[in-house]
Amino acid sequence: MIPLVSPVRPNNKAARSVLRKLVQGEAPPTAPMNIVERLAGTPYANFTIQVGQAEESARKTIDFALRLAETMFRYGAGALEVETSIIAVTAALGLRNIEVDITNQSVVINYAPHEAVPITLLRVVRSWTNNYAGLVDVHELVTDIAGGGVSREEASRRLDVITKRPKPFPRWMVAMAEAVFGAAVVGVIGGSGLGALVAFLTILLAGQVARVLGKWKVPDFFVTAISSFIITVLALVFFMLHVPLSPSIVVAGGILLMLPSGRLVSAVQDAINGFPVSAAGRFLSAFLTFGAIVAGISVALVLSALLGMARLDVTEDLRSVLPVYWSLLLVAVATVAICIAEQTAVRLLLPTMAVAVVGYLAYFYGLELGLGGRFAPAVGAVAIGFLARIVALRLRAPQLVVAVPSILFLLVGLSIFRAMFVLTLTPDDSVTGAVGLFNALVVILAVAAGVVLGDNMARPFTRGQGHRDRRSNRRR
Repeated sequence: MIPLVSPVRPNNKAARSVLRKLVQGEAPPTAPMNIVERLAGTPYANFTIQVGQAEESARKTIDFALRLAETMFRYGAGALEVETSIIAVTAALGLRNIEVDITNQSVVINYAPHEAVPITLLRVVRSWTNNYAGLVDVHELVTDIAGGGVSREEASRRLDVITKRPKPFPRWMVAMAEAVFGAAVVGVIGGSGLGALVAFLTILLAGQVARVLGKWKVPDFFVTAISSFIITVLALVFFMLHVPLSPSIVVAGGILLMLPSGRLVSAVQDAINGFPVSAAGRFLSAFLTFGAIVAGISVALVLSALLGMARLDVTEDLRSVLPVYWSLLLVAVATVAICIAEQTAVRLLLPTMAVAVVGYLAYFYGLELGLGGRFAPAVGAVAIGFLARIVALRLRAPQLVVAVPSILFLLVGLSIFRAMFVLTLTPDDSVTGAVGLFNALVVILAVAAGVVLGDNMARPFTRGQGHRDRRSNRRR
């Protein structure tokens, strides 16, 4: 008898696997996302778990994470930066079952391990201060924790040192820097040297009045309104004395420091990154600031009209008449000044200035190429977001501290102010004000989206940064 031999079937396991992946998802569509996946693409993507017996010290770890989050919010960090820092720290210190909820001024952390009593803690942030240098120190601390080089006890001691460390620049230097910023802005938007000098003096006086009102615990709304009132009155007084300057340019340069441009961009970034509540709170705060500025200028103009003065048009289109190299020089000076006002770390002054100059060049040549007043700021913002991530991570700093001072010369806040001013003081021209407000919001959305897009475009060029940080931690 001839034995029967079964035919050899080709092994198509690999082909079946490929076909299955094409027609079937790898995970159920309703499966919850692991919160650690939020760290993908951030400087903390490759964290190291380096603390044993995490369950026994969960409460201390969560307390430390809340203190860290509160410090970051007080120093001006965005919601995404705070969330990723909390996730990186808790994951590195051994806590996995963590949920984080962030609003405009509060942070909630819930720790719910399997078959154990959950822990939920809340921290409310009630005060803010300009301290980008402290934010850089916190970023370095989180990077070291995520790299496995710092224990929780040492991290807590380092955080105490950061919160108690004096700011890098004294108050008198901050006041001078704010005045220098206003004077440089007047030069960039087309003012004369005399107008820049007047702006310097008015901002210096308004800043001192604002500090006194702050010591008296006057709400920020009225402090901003009084400051804008003082700047407008002084510009009108110099104009009445026949000083050859443009009062509208002096007012624009003076209020640009008070305009919440960075807050608006941060609000849009929070909305893009998935924090609608935080974005809504920032938007409301920003528009209250705009309302305070408009109120202060309106009162000054009404008083001037009662005194028989000609009405000042603060909504006129401002164009720079300087050569581009002079504008770049003023942009560089103003960027360094605003970095000092924001208490940026000294080692970040020149890199931030370079990023701002490149961003302004992209914006300027975008206008020259006919991209228009909406698309050109977005091009400048993409360049700033791209360079800010690369420069900041190489200097062990968050992208925010480089990007925010660099975007002020895109003048996103000035267009919103003009639109609100027209809506408030010229009811007959409300349609123009509404159109202007819509255009300003489009520009702000374009700038914020450009910064986020530039940040994401730079991620492939910064993937190796976390590995270098971990190697440096091991060598310590």
